[in-house]
Amino acid sequence: MHPHEDMSVLAQIRHKIQTSDQLRATLARWRAAGQRIVFTNGCFDLLHYGHLHYLAEARNLGNRLVIGLNSAASVRRLKGPTRPINDETTRAHMLAALEMVDAVVIFEEDTPLELIKLVQPDVLVKGGDWKPEQIVGADVVLARGGEVRSLPFIEGYSTTNIEQRILKGGGG
Repeated sequence: MHPHEDMSVLAQIRHKIQTSDQLRATLARWRAAGQRIVFTNGCFDLLHYGHLHYLAEARNLGNRLVIGLNSAASVRRLKGPTRPINDETTRAHMLAALEMVDAVVIFEEDTPLELIKLVQPDVLVKGGDWKPEQIVGADVVLARGGEVRSLPFIEGYSTTNIEQRILKGGGG
């Protein structure tokens, strides 16, 4: 029997949104089962096809995908006063509802370094054209024999593009 069969769908989604302490226990279970853990992070403000493509590719690199989600305050610091468009609860639940996502953890810091130290992923993934040595936490992952991957973004998809289209009153 699947462990979450007796939970409502919303409860199953909420179950994936975890605190650091909850995640520590979850990771221990996954590791004991020999599962390969992939980590990525981001703001994931307005979910779009580019995000889905990226997350599916990231999940293909292992058995479990953990997402570090920037808190609302850290999104504002990174992206400016008009962001995030969606609140923390919405962003966390939208990600947790995706079948390729196994856990979502919100972090307050400007970078996910502390979270990466906690997760100790087998694969650290970043979107875009980052060189591995530019990726925050790469040293932590490489030091324990993990791998660091940069997955190119799909052209033409970004929350900023969507935000601009809404402001101009145009569709897509």
